[in-house]
Amino acid sequence: MSTLPQQKLKRQRLYDSLFVGTTKLFAILVLASLGGILVSLVMGAMPSMQKFGLGFFTSSNWDTVAGDYGALAPIYGTLVTSAIALLIAVPVSFGIAVFLTELCPGFLRRPLGICVELLAGIPSIIYGMWGLFVFAPFFSEHIQPFFIDTFGHLPLIGALFQGAPMGIGLFAAGLILAVMIIPFIASVMRDVFEITPTMLKESAYGLGSTKWEVVRSVVLPYTKAGVVGGIILGLGRALGETMAVTFVIGNTFNISPSLYNSGVSITSALANEFAEAVDPLHLSSLLYLGLILFVITFIVLCISKVMLLRMQRNEGRSH
Repeated sequence: MSTLPQQKLKRQRLYDSLFVGTTKLFAILVLASLGGILVSLVMGAMPSMQKFGLGFFTSSNWDTVAGDYGALAPIYGTLVTSAIALLIAVPVSFGIAVFLTELCPGFLRRPLGICVELLAGIPSIIYGMWGLFVFAPFFSEHIQPFFIDTFGHLPLIGALFQGAPMGIGLFAAGLILAVMIIPFIASVMRDVFEITPTMLKESAYGLGSTKWEVVRSVVLPYTKAGVVGGIILGLGRALGETMAVTFVIGNTFNISPSLYNSGVSITSALANEFAEAVDPLHLSSLLYLGLILFVITFIVLCISKVMLLRMQRNEGRSH
């Protein structure tokens, strides 16, 4: 009789060791994949790194005939379009999440939530085609001329709104990116807002707080880690988006303070030129751009982790 429990215990230990070993294997595979990608990018970019050195980051030249390449214009376009996307998407996503969790009538909450989530499933090329054939003509005819005439002559910010109303450019690419990342950020914000304990909110209402005061003083402090995570998720999507940006950014290697001028991002440069790169130095420079995008994304993730750690460290302290 005593052998049966012992056999069962041995079997459970075996299953437990298999489970632990399998999960460790999956974790190691993730790290190995990440390391393999990094090593392959470094090896592919090595000829360009050796030829251009740090000048690759300070030059905006991209001449495939002369074999002269620089990453400043793609880096500039990537950062500017991502910043525009975040500036537009974060407030809109916050408003959507607050409305769905605090203000929306019960019969509309689920249909609107489903609609927001469906936007995340639309392929990026559809957004790009819509931006090029629908948004860009409307933007160039009705919106850009107004902003150019109204803000183009102002000091400091006037340079951002100068240029020909072509409909495509850095601002158009940033706006399309904002439309694409709004569903991701809004969905994460809505989910984290919903986990706020009802008792906390009802207590605040009982003390006479308004809805905005409840959101600002109760919901946001309770869910700040999730909110930051949703924003970083949207930023990661904006940094890595390819086809939608390629359609509307203009794909010219220049740097201009005007948001209406055409530009280029790292992903659009890779999409346009990788398949046609015959010269080894050209291909190596494109891989170097991919390595830079990898590093930028890694830096963004590190900054988000530091922010979350500082937020957790400051919890419970008076402001």
